[in-house]
Amino acid sequence: MNTPYGHLTYCSNIHPGEKWADHFRSLRENIPYIREQLAGNEPFGLGLRIANDASVELSKPEVLAEFKSWLQENNVYVFVINGFPYGGFHNTVVKDDVHTPDWTTTDRLVYTIRLFNILAALLPEGMHGGVSTPPLSYRLWWQTEEEKHGAVETATSHILHLLDKLIILENETGKSLHLDIEPEPDGMLDNTTDFINWYRNVLLPKGIAHLEKTNGLSASEARETILKHIQLCYDICHAAVGYEQPEEILQSLAETGIQVGRIQVSSALKVNFSNEKEIKLKAIENFNEPVYLHQVVARNSDNSKKHYPDLDKALSDWNESQEEWRVHFHVPLFINTYGVLESTQDDIIKTLALHREKPFSSFLEVETYTWGVLPEDMQKPIGESIVREIEWVKKILRYE
Repeated sequence: MNTPYGHLTYCSNIHPGEKWADHFRSLRENIPYIREQLAGNEPFGLGLRIANDASVELSKPEVLAEFKSWLQENNVYVFVINGFPYGGFHNTVVKDDVHTPDWTTTDRLVYTIRLFNILAALLPEGMHGGVSTPPLSYRLWWQTEEEKHGAVETATSHILHLLDKLIILENETGKSLHLDIEPEPDGMLDNTTDFINWYRNVLLPKGIAHLEKTNGLSASEARETILKHIQLCYDICHAAVGYEQPEEILQSLAETGIQVGRIQVSSALKVNFSNEKEIKLKAIENFNEPVYLHQVVARNSDNSKKHYPDLDKALSDWNESQEEWRVHFHVPLFINTYGVLESTQDDIIKTLALHREKPFSSFLEVETYTWGVLPEDMQKPIGESIVREIEWVKKILRYE
């Protein structure tokens, strides 16, 4: 839905369906109720997650026409697509395969181009739109600095091929589209600082030279083109896990001119070990599930940080010097405490307060996708949960 602070939606990655027919069935079952509860008679925006298999099917003209007709009939519009998970995301072990294939592969490039073609066909006139994507690769797949450097170079080259396509799409359709790169703990771009350093030191120099050669643009024109089409997906949960401060993030982005394609409104788990240490360790064990990656960043008593690739590794290595954990587990936004555990809800409130004062993105997308793997006492009907999430965001934005 459109608000004074941008278009507010949720990501359909909560709904199962790697095949388009299955995902479309989930949308038909859930969206009418959610739209009625949240938007009434007003248009309702949807953040669409499309797996690779689903994208192939949806690219067929007759299938895309059917979906467009359903959107129109139900007063729903699509303006962002989640292109991070390529394959299975439900009822399977995902873990680090969420990055597969990464941007070192042509499979990722071809898939992302397909998503942009779909988005260009769905996007309402007068709106820009974005596709989110992984942070180049998964850092732990690459053992040496030389290997990491090579992966970054290859990934950047593929992103520049995509940039060419986005320029062509805009010329052909008039639709302004942007790739929203999403830093994540243990990604090649682990945090916003990594993203900005890559953008400034790798993407801009290579991209400017590329566009000067292929499109005949001046250096300044090339820079503006890159800034327009390659943006940041600001996931609040991911930033909080890395102990990043929203004020510092926004200041760093402003200094480089990088735009925020979307704000993903999401919350992580937080464990304060100042008391009840054993009880809290036992409590966090309930979130050690086998489907998704749950990276942990521990803050030690000397304020140093230690990264763990998953929750089980952190649990086996806990020691008395660790004062706090931030755990990559997308928990419901509207709950601040889970028994003796906490969430990073305060980071959401801080970020949205800054956005309310001076909006820094046109799009806000709620992205709590872990409902099915939460402890049983936290699981509620999906439709009701999504409505409650978005109503909470509206309250924080003071838009009710």
